Parts: sequence; C-alpha cells; structure tokens
Amino acid sequence: MNYAVIMAGGTGKRLWPLSRQKRPKQVLKLLEGQTLLNRCFERLCPVFDVRNILVLTNAGYVDVVRENLHGLPVNNVIAEPTVRDTAGAIGLAASVLAKFDPEAVMAILTADQLLEPPEKLQQALTDAFEFIAGRPDALVTFGIKPVFPSTQLGYIKCSDPRECPRCKNIVYSVEAFKEKPDPETARRYIESGGYSWNSGMFVWRARTILANLERFLPAATEPLRKIAAAWDTPAQDKALQEWFPKLPKISIDYAVMEKADQVHAIQLDCKWLDMGSFAALADIIKSDENNNVVIAGLSELLDCRDSIIVTEDKNHLIAAIGLEDVIIAHTADATLVCHISQTEQLKSLLDRLEQHGRTKFL
Repeated sequence: MNYAVIMAGGTGKRLWPLSRQKRPKQVLKLLEGQTLLNRCFERLCPVFDVRNILVLTNAGYVDVVRENLHGLPVNNVIAEPTVRDTAGAIGLAASVLAKFDPEAVMAILTADQLLEPPEKLQQALTDAFEFIAGRPDALVTFGIKPVFPSTQLGYIKCSDPRECPRCKNIVYSVEAFKEKPDPETARRYIESGGYSWNSGMFVWRARTILANLERFLPAATEPLRKIAAAWDTPAQDKALQEWFPKLPKISIDYAVMEKADQVHAIQLDCKWLDMGSFAALADIIKSDENNNVVIAGLSELLDCRDSIIVTEDKNHLIAAIGLEDVIIAHTADATLVCHISQTEQLKSLLDRLEQHGRTKFL
C-alpha cells in the first residue's frame, strides 16, 4: 500500500517572532488564513487515503499539528522525543510502516514547501509509485527545474533519461548530489541543463530504505529495531524515549542518498518555494504598488517601499513612514524590526535572547 509521510518538525528560526519553539512555521496562518501544513495535506489528499497520511513532528508540536489537521486520525501524528535530523525521522516512519505492512511504499514530503500547481506533484507521486512497482530496490527523489542560479539550495545531477510505462514523467538516473554552490558554480549548473534543485522529497519502499540505512548507517539499526518491536504495545513510549535519541543525527542525503545505488529522479516543472525566510513571502504574496509585501488586517504605509509587514493579529494596526527594505514582524509579545539584508543574523539574535534569560520569547 502507498503512504505519505509529512515531515513537520522544523521550528523556522528565520521567521521569528512569528515562529517559536512551541509554534513552528508550518502552522503560521500566512496563506490567506491557511497554514503551510494545511496546504501540504490538501495536496496529498487526492493521491492518498487520509488514513495513510502520517505526520512526523517534535513532541512539543503534536497538539498544534492535530489542531491544524482535523481530518487526520489522531494516531497518525508521530511525536519525535528529540531532534535527530531526517535520517532518524525517516527511519522511524519506515520502521513503523514496515512492521504493519511489509510491502509499504512511502512518499516523504516536507510541510514547509509551497508547490503550484499541485497537480504536478500529484502526477509525479503517481509515476514514482508506478516506477517502484517494477523496481522495488529503487530510491526516487524529486528535483525541481531551476529558474535561476540559486546559491541557497542543493542540486541533483541527472542523466540517462528513460520513459517508464504508464508514467507521464521522464525518470532520470542520479549521478550526484551537490551541496549549495558558489554563484559561478550555480550558473554553470543552470547553463548545463543537467541539474535540478534538490527538493528533499522522496519515494521508496519502507523495507528498501531500512536496508540502505542498515548498510550505510549501521548505528541506526538497533535503535530502529527496538522501537519497531515495541510499537503499538504498552512499551511503545518507553522504547521511543530510550532508543530514538541514540539514532545518529544526520540528514538522509548524507546518510544514504549520496552513497546508495539505484537512485533515480523525477523533475518537477512547477513553481516551488522552500518557505524558510521572510524574503520568501515576496514570492508568494502579491505586493502593493510600492512593492511592499503586507500580511496584516490593518496597515497604513506612507512613503514605504520594498518592505515586508507581517502580523496575524487582524485587529492590530501597523503604521510606518519612510521605510525601505525593512521587515516588521509583529506578535502579541514581540516585534522584529530589521533591514532585509540583515535577516541572516536572526539566529544570533535568538542566541542573545537565550543568553539574557529571555527564553519565554523563543
């Protein structure tokens, strides 16, 4: 059977103070009253039975995730007791699925991405499942057709295009995964036509990814087996608390994808955005006549341009005069004001808050 696993554990520090340790970016209502998690879930419903959609998230986010996804069965939200990066999270989901369905095929998706039109992803998922039905040892990833030489994204080098029976998309072999490049390297990637942006989305059989984890990340084998053995028994929570923190903290790309055989890719030609910063809002929210991005119920801007104004409080007025390239992000207990070019210092700012004992704002 086919399953979807939504990864929804990241906090989104670059969207502070909107996102917090107990309120991740995936549940911010920035998309016409909807959240990123809502949008991701809705994209998947035409492809998957809702009972076959799982969400992996941090233990502290379980309640807010369930509040966002009323149609999802309560037990389909899996809480990670600590952060172990994507290899551990994916290994956990694969172990649980393989225990109850040895033939499970799982799609891995992240809750903090926007993708339009959704039909592009839905067709690619359908094709990936069809491809794996004939190649059970395959690992399929999804590349995004690049539209500019980004230095903030990883790349996938693809070759050997082939047609798959009953598939609408071409399937490629993956030669290599490339880290975030410098500007000149990124330009060469784009000009070559052989590279895609790395979306961080995958499809594979649960047993296949577990076999690859055992081969390339053997330290994960015992913890995952202990957790699987105890799952859906009275010892489940105890085993998860004891063994999950023992998983290596490493991404699935480093742990498996860069080393494995039988890695293939489907390229998506669509609008795609990894929603990781305030600047990304400019790509999804229509700007005003002065190129300001405004997400606020009430605002008055005088002689302001190229700025980003955000609040979820529809009754709070934000008024500004003479701003240019500035971010104002308002919440009930904290407000951020900074130049757009300085947002990379947000993590340092949060470190200062912690050092000064202001952890209630984190």
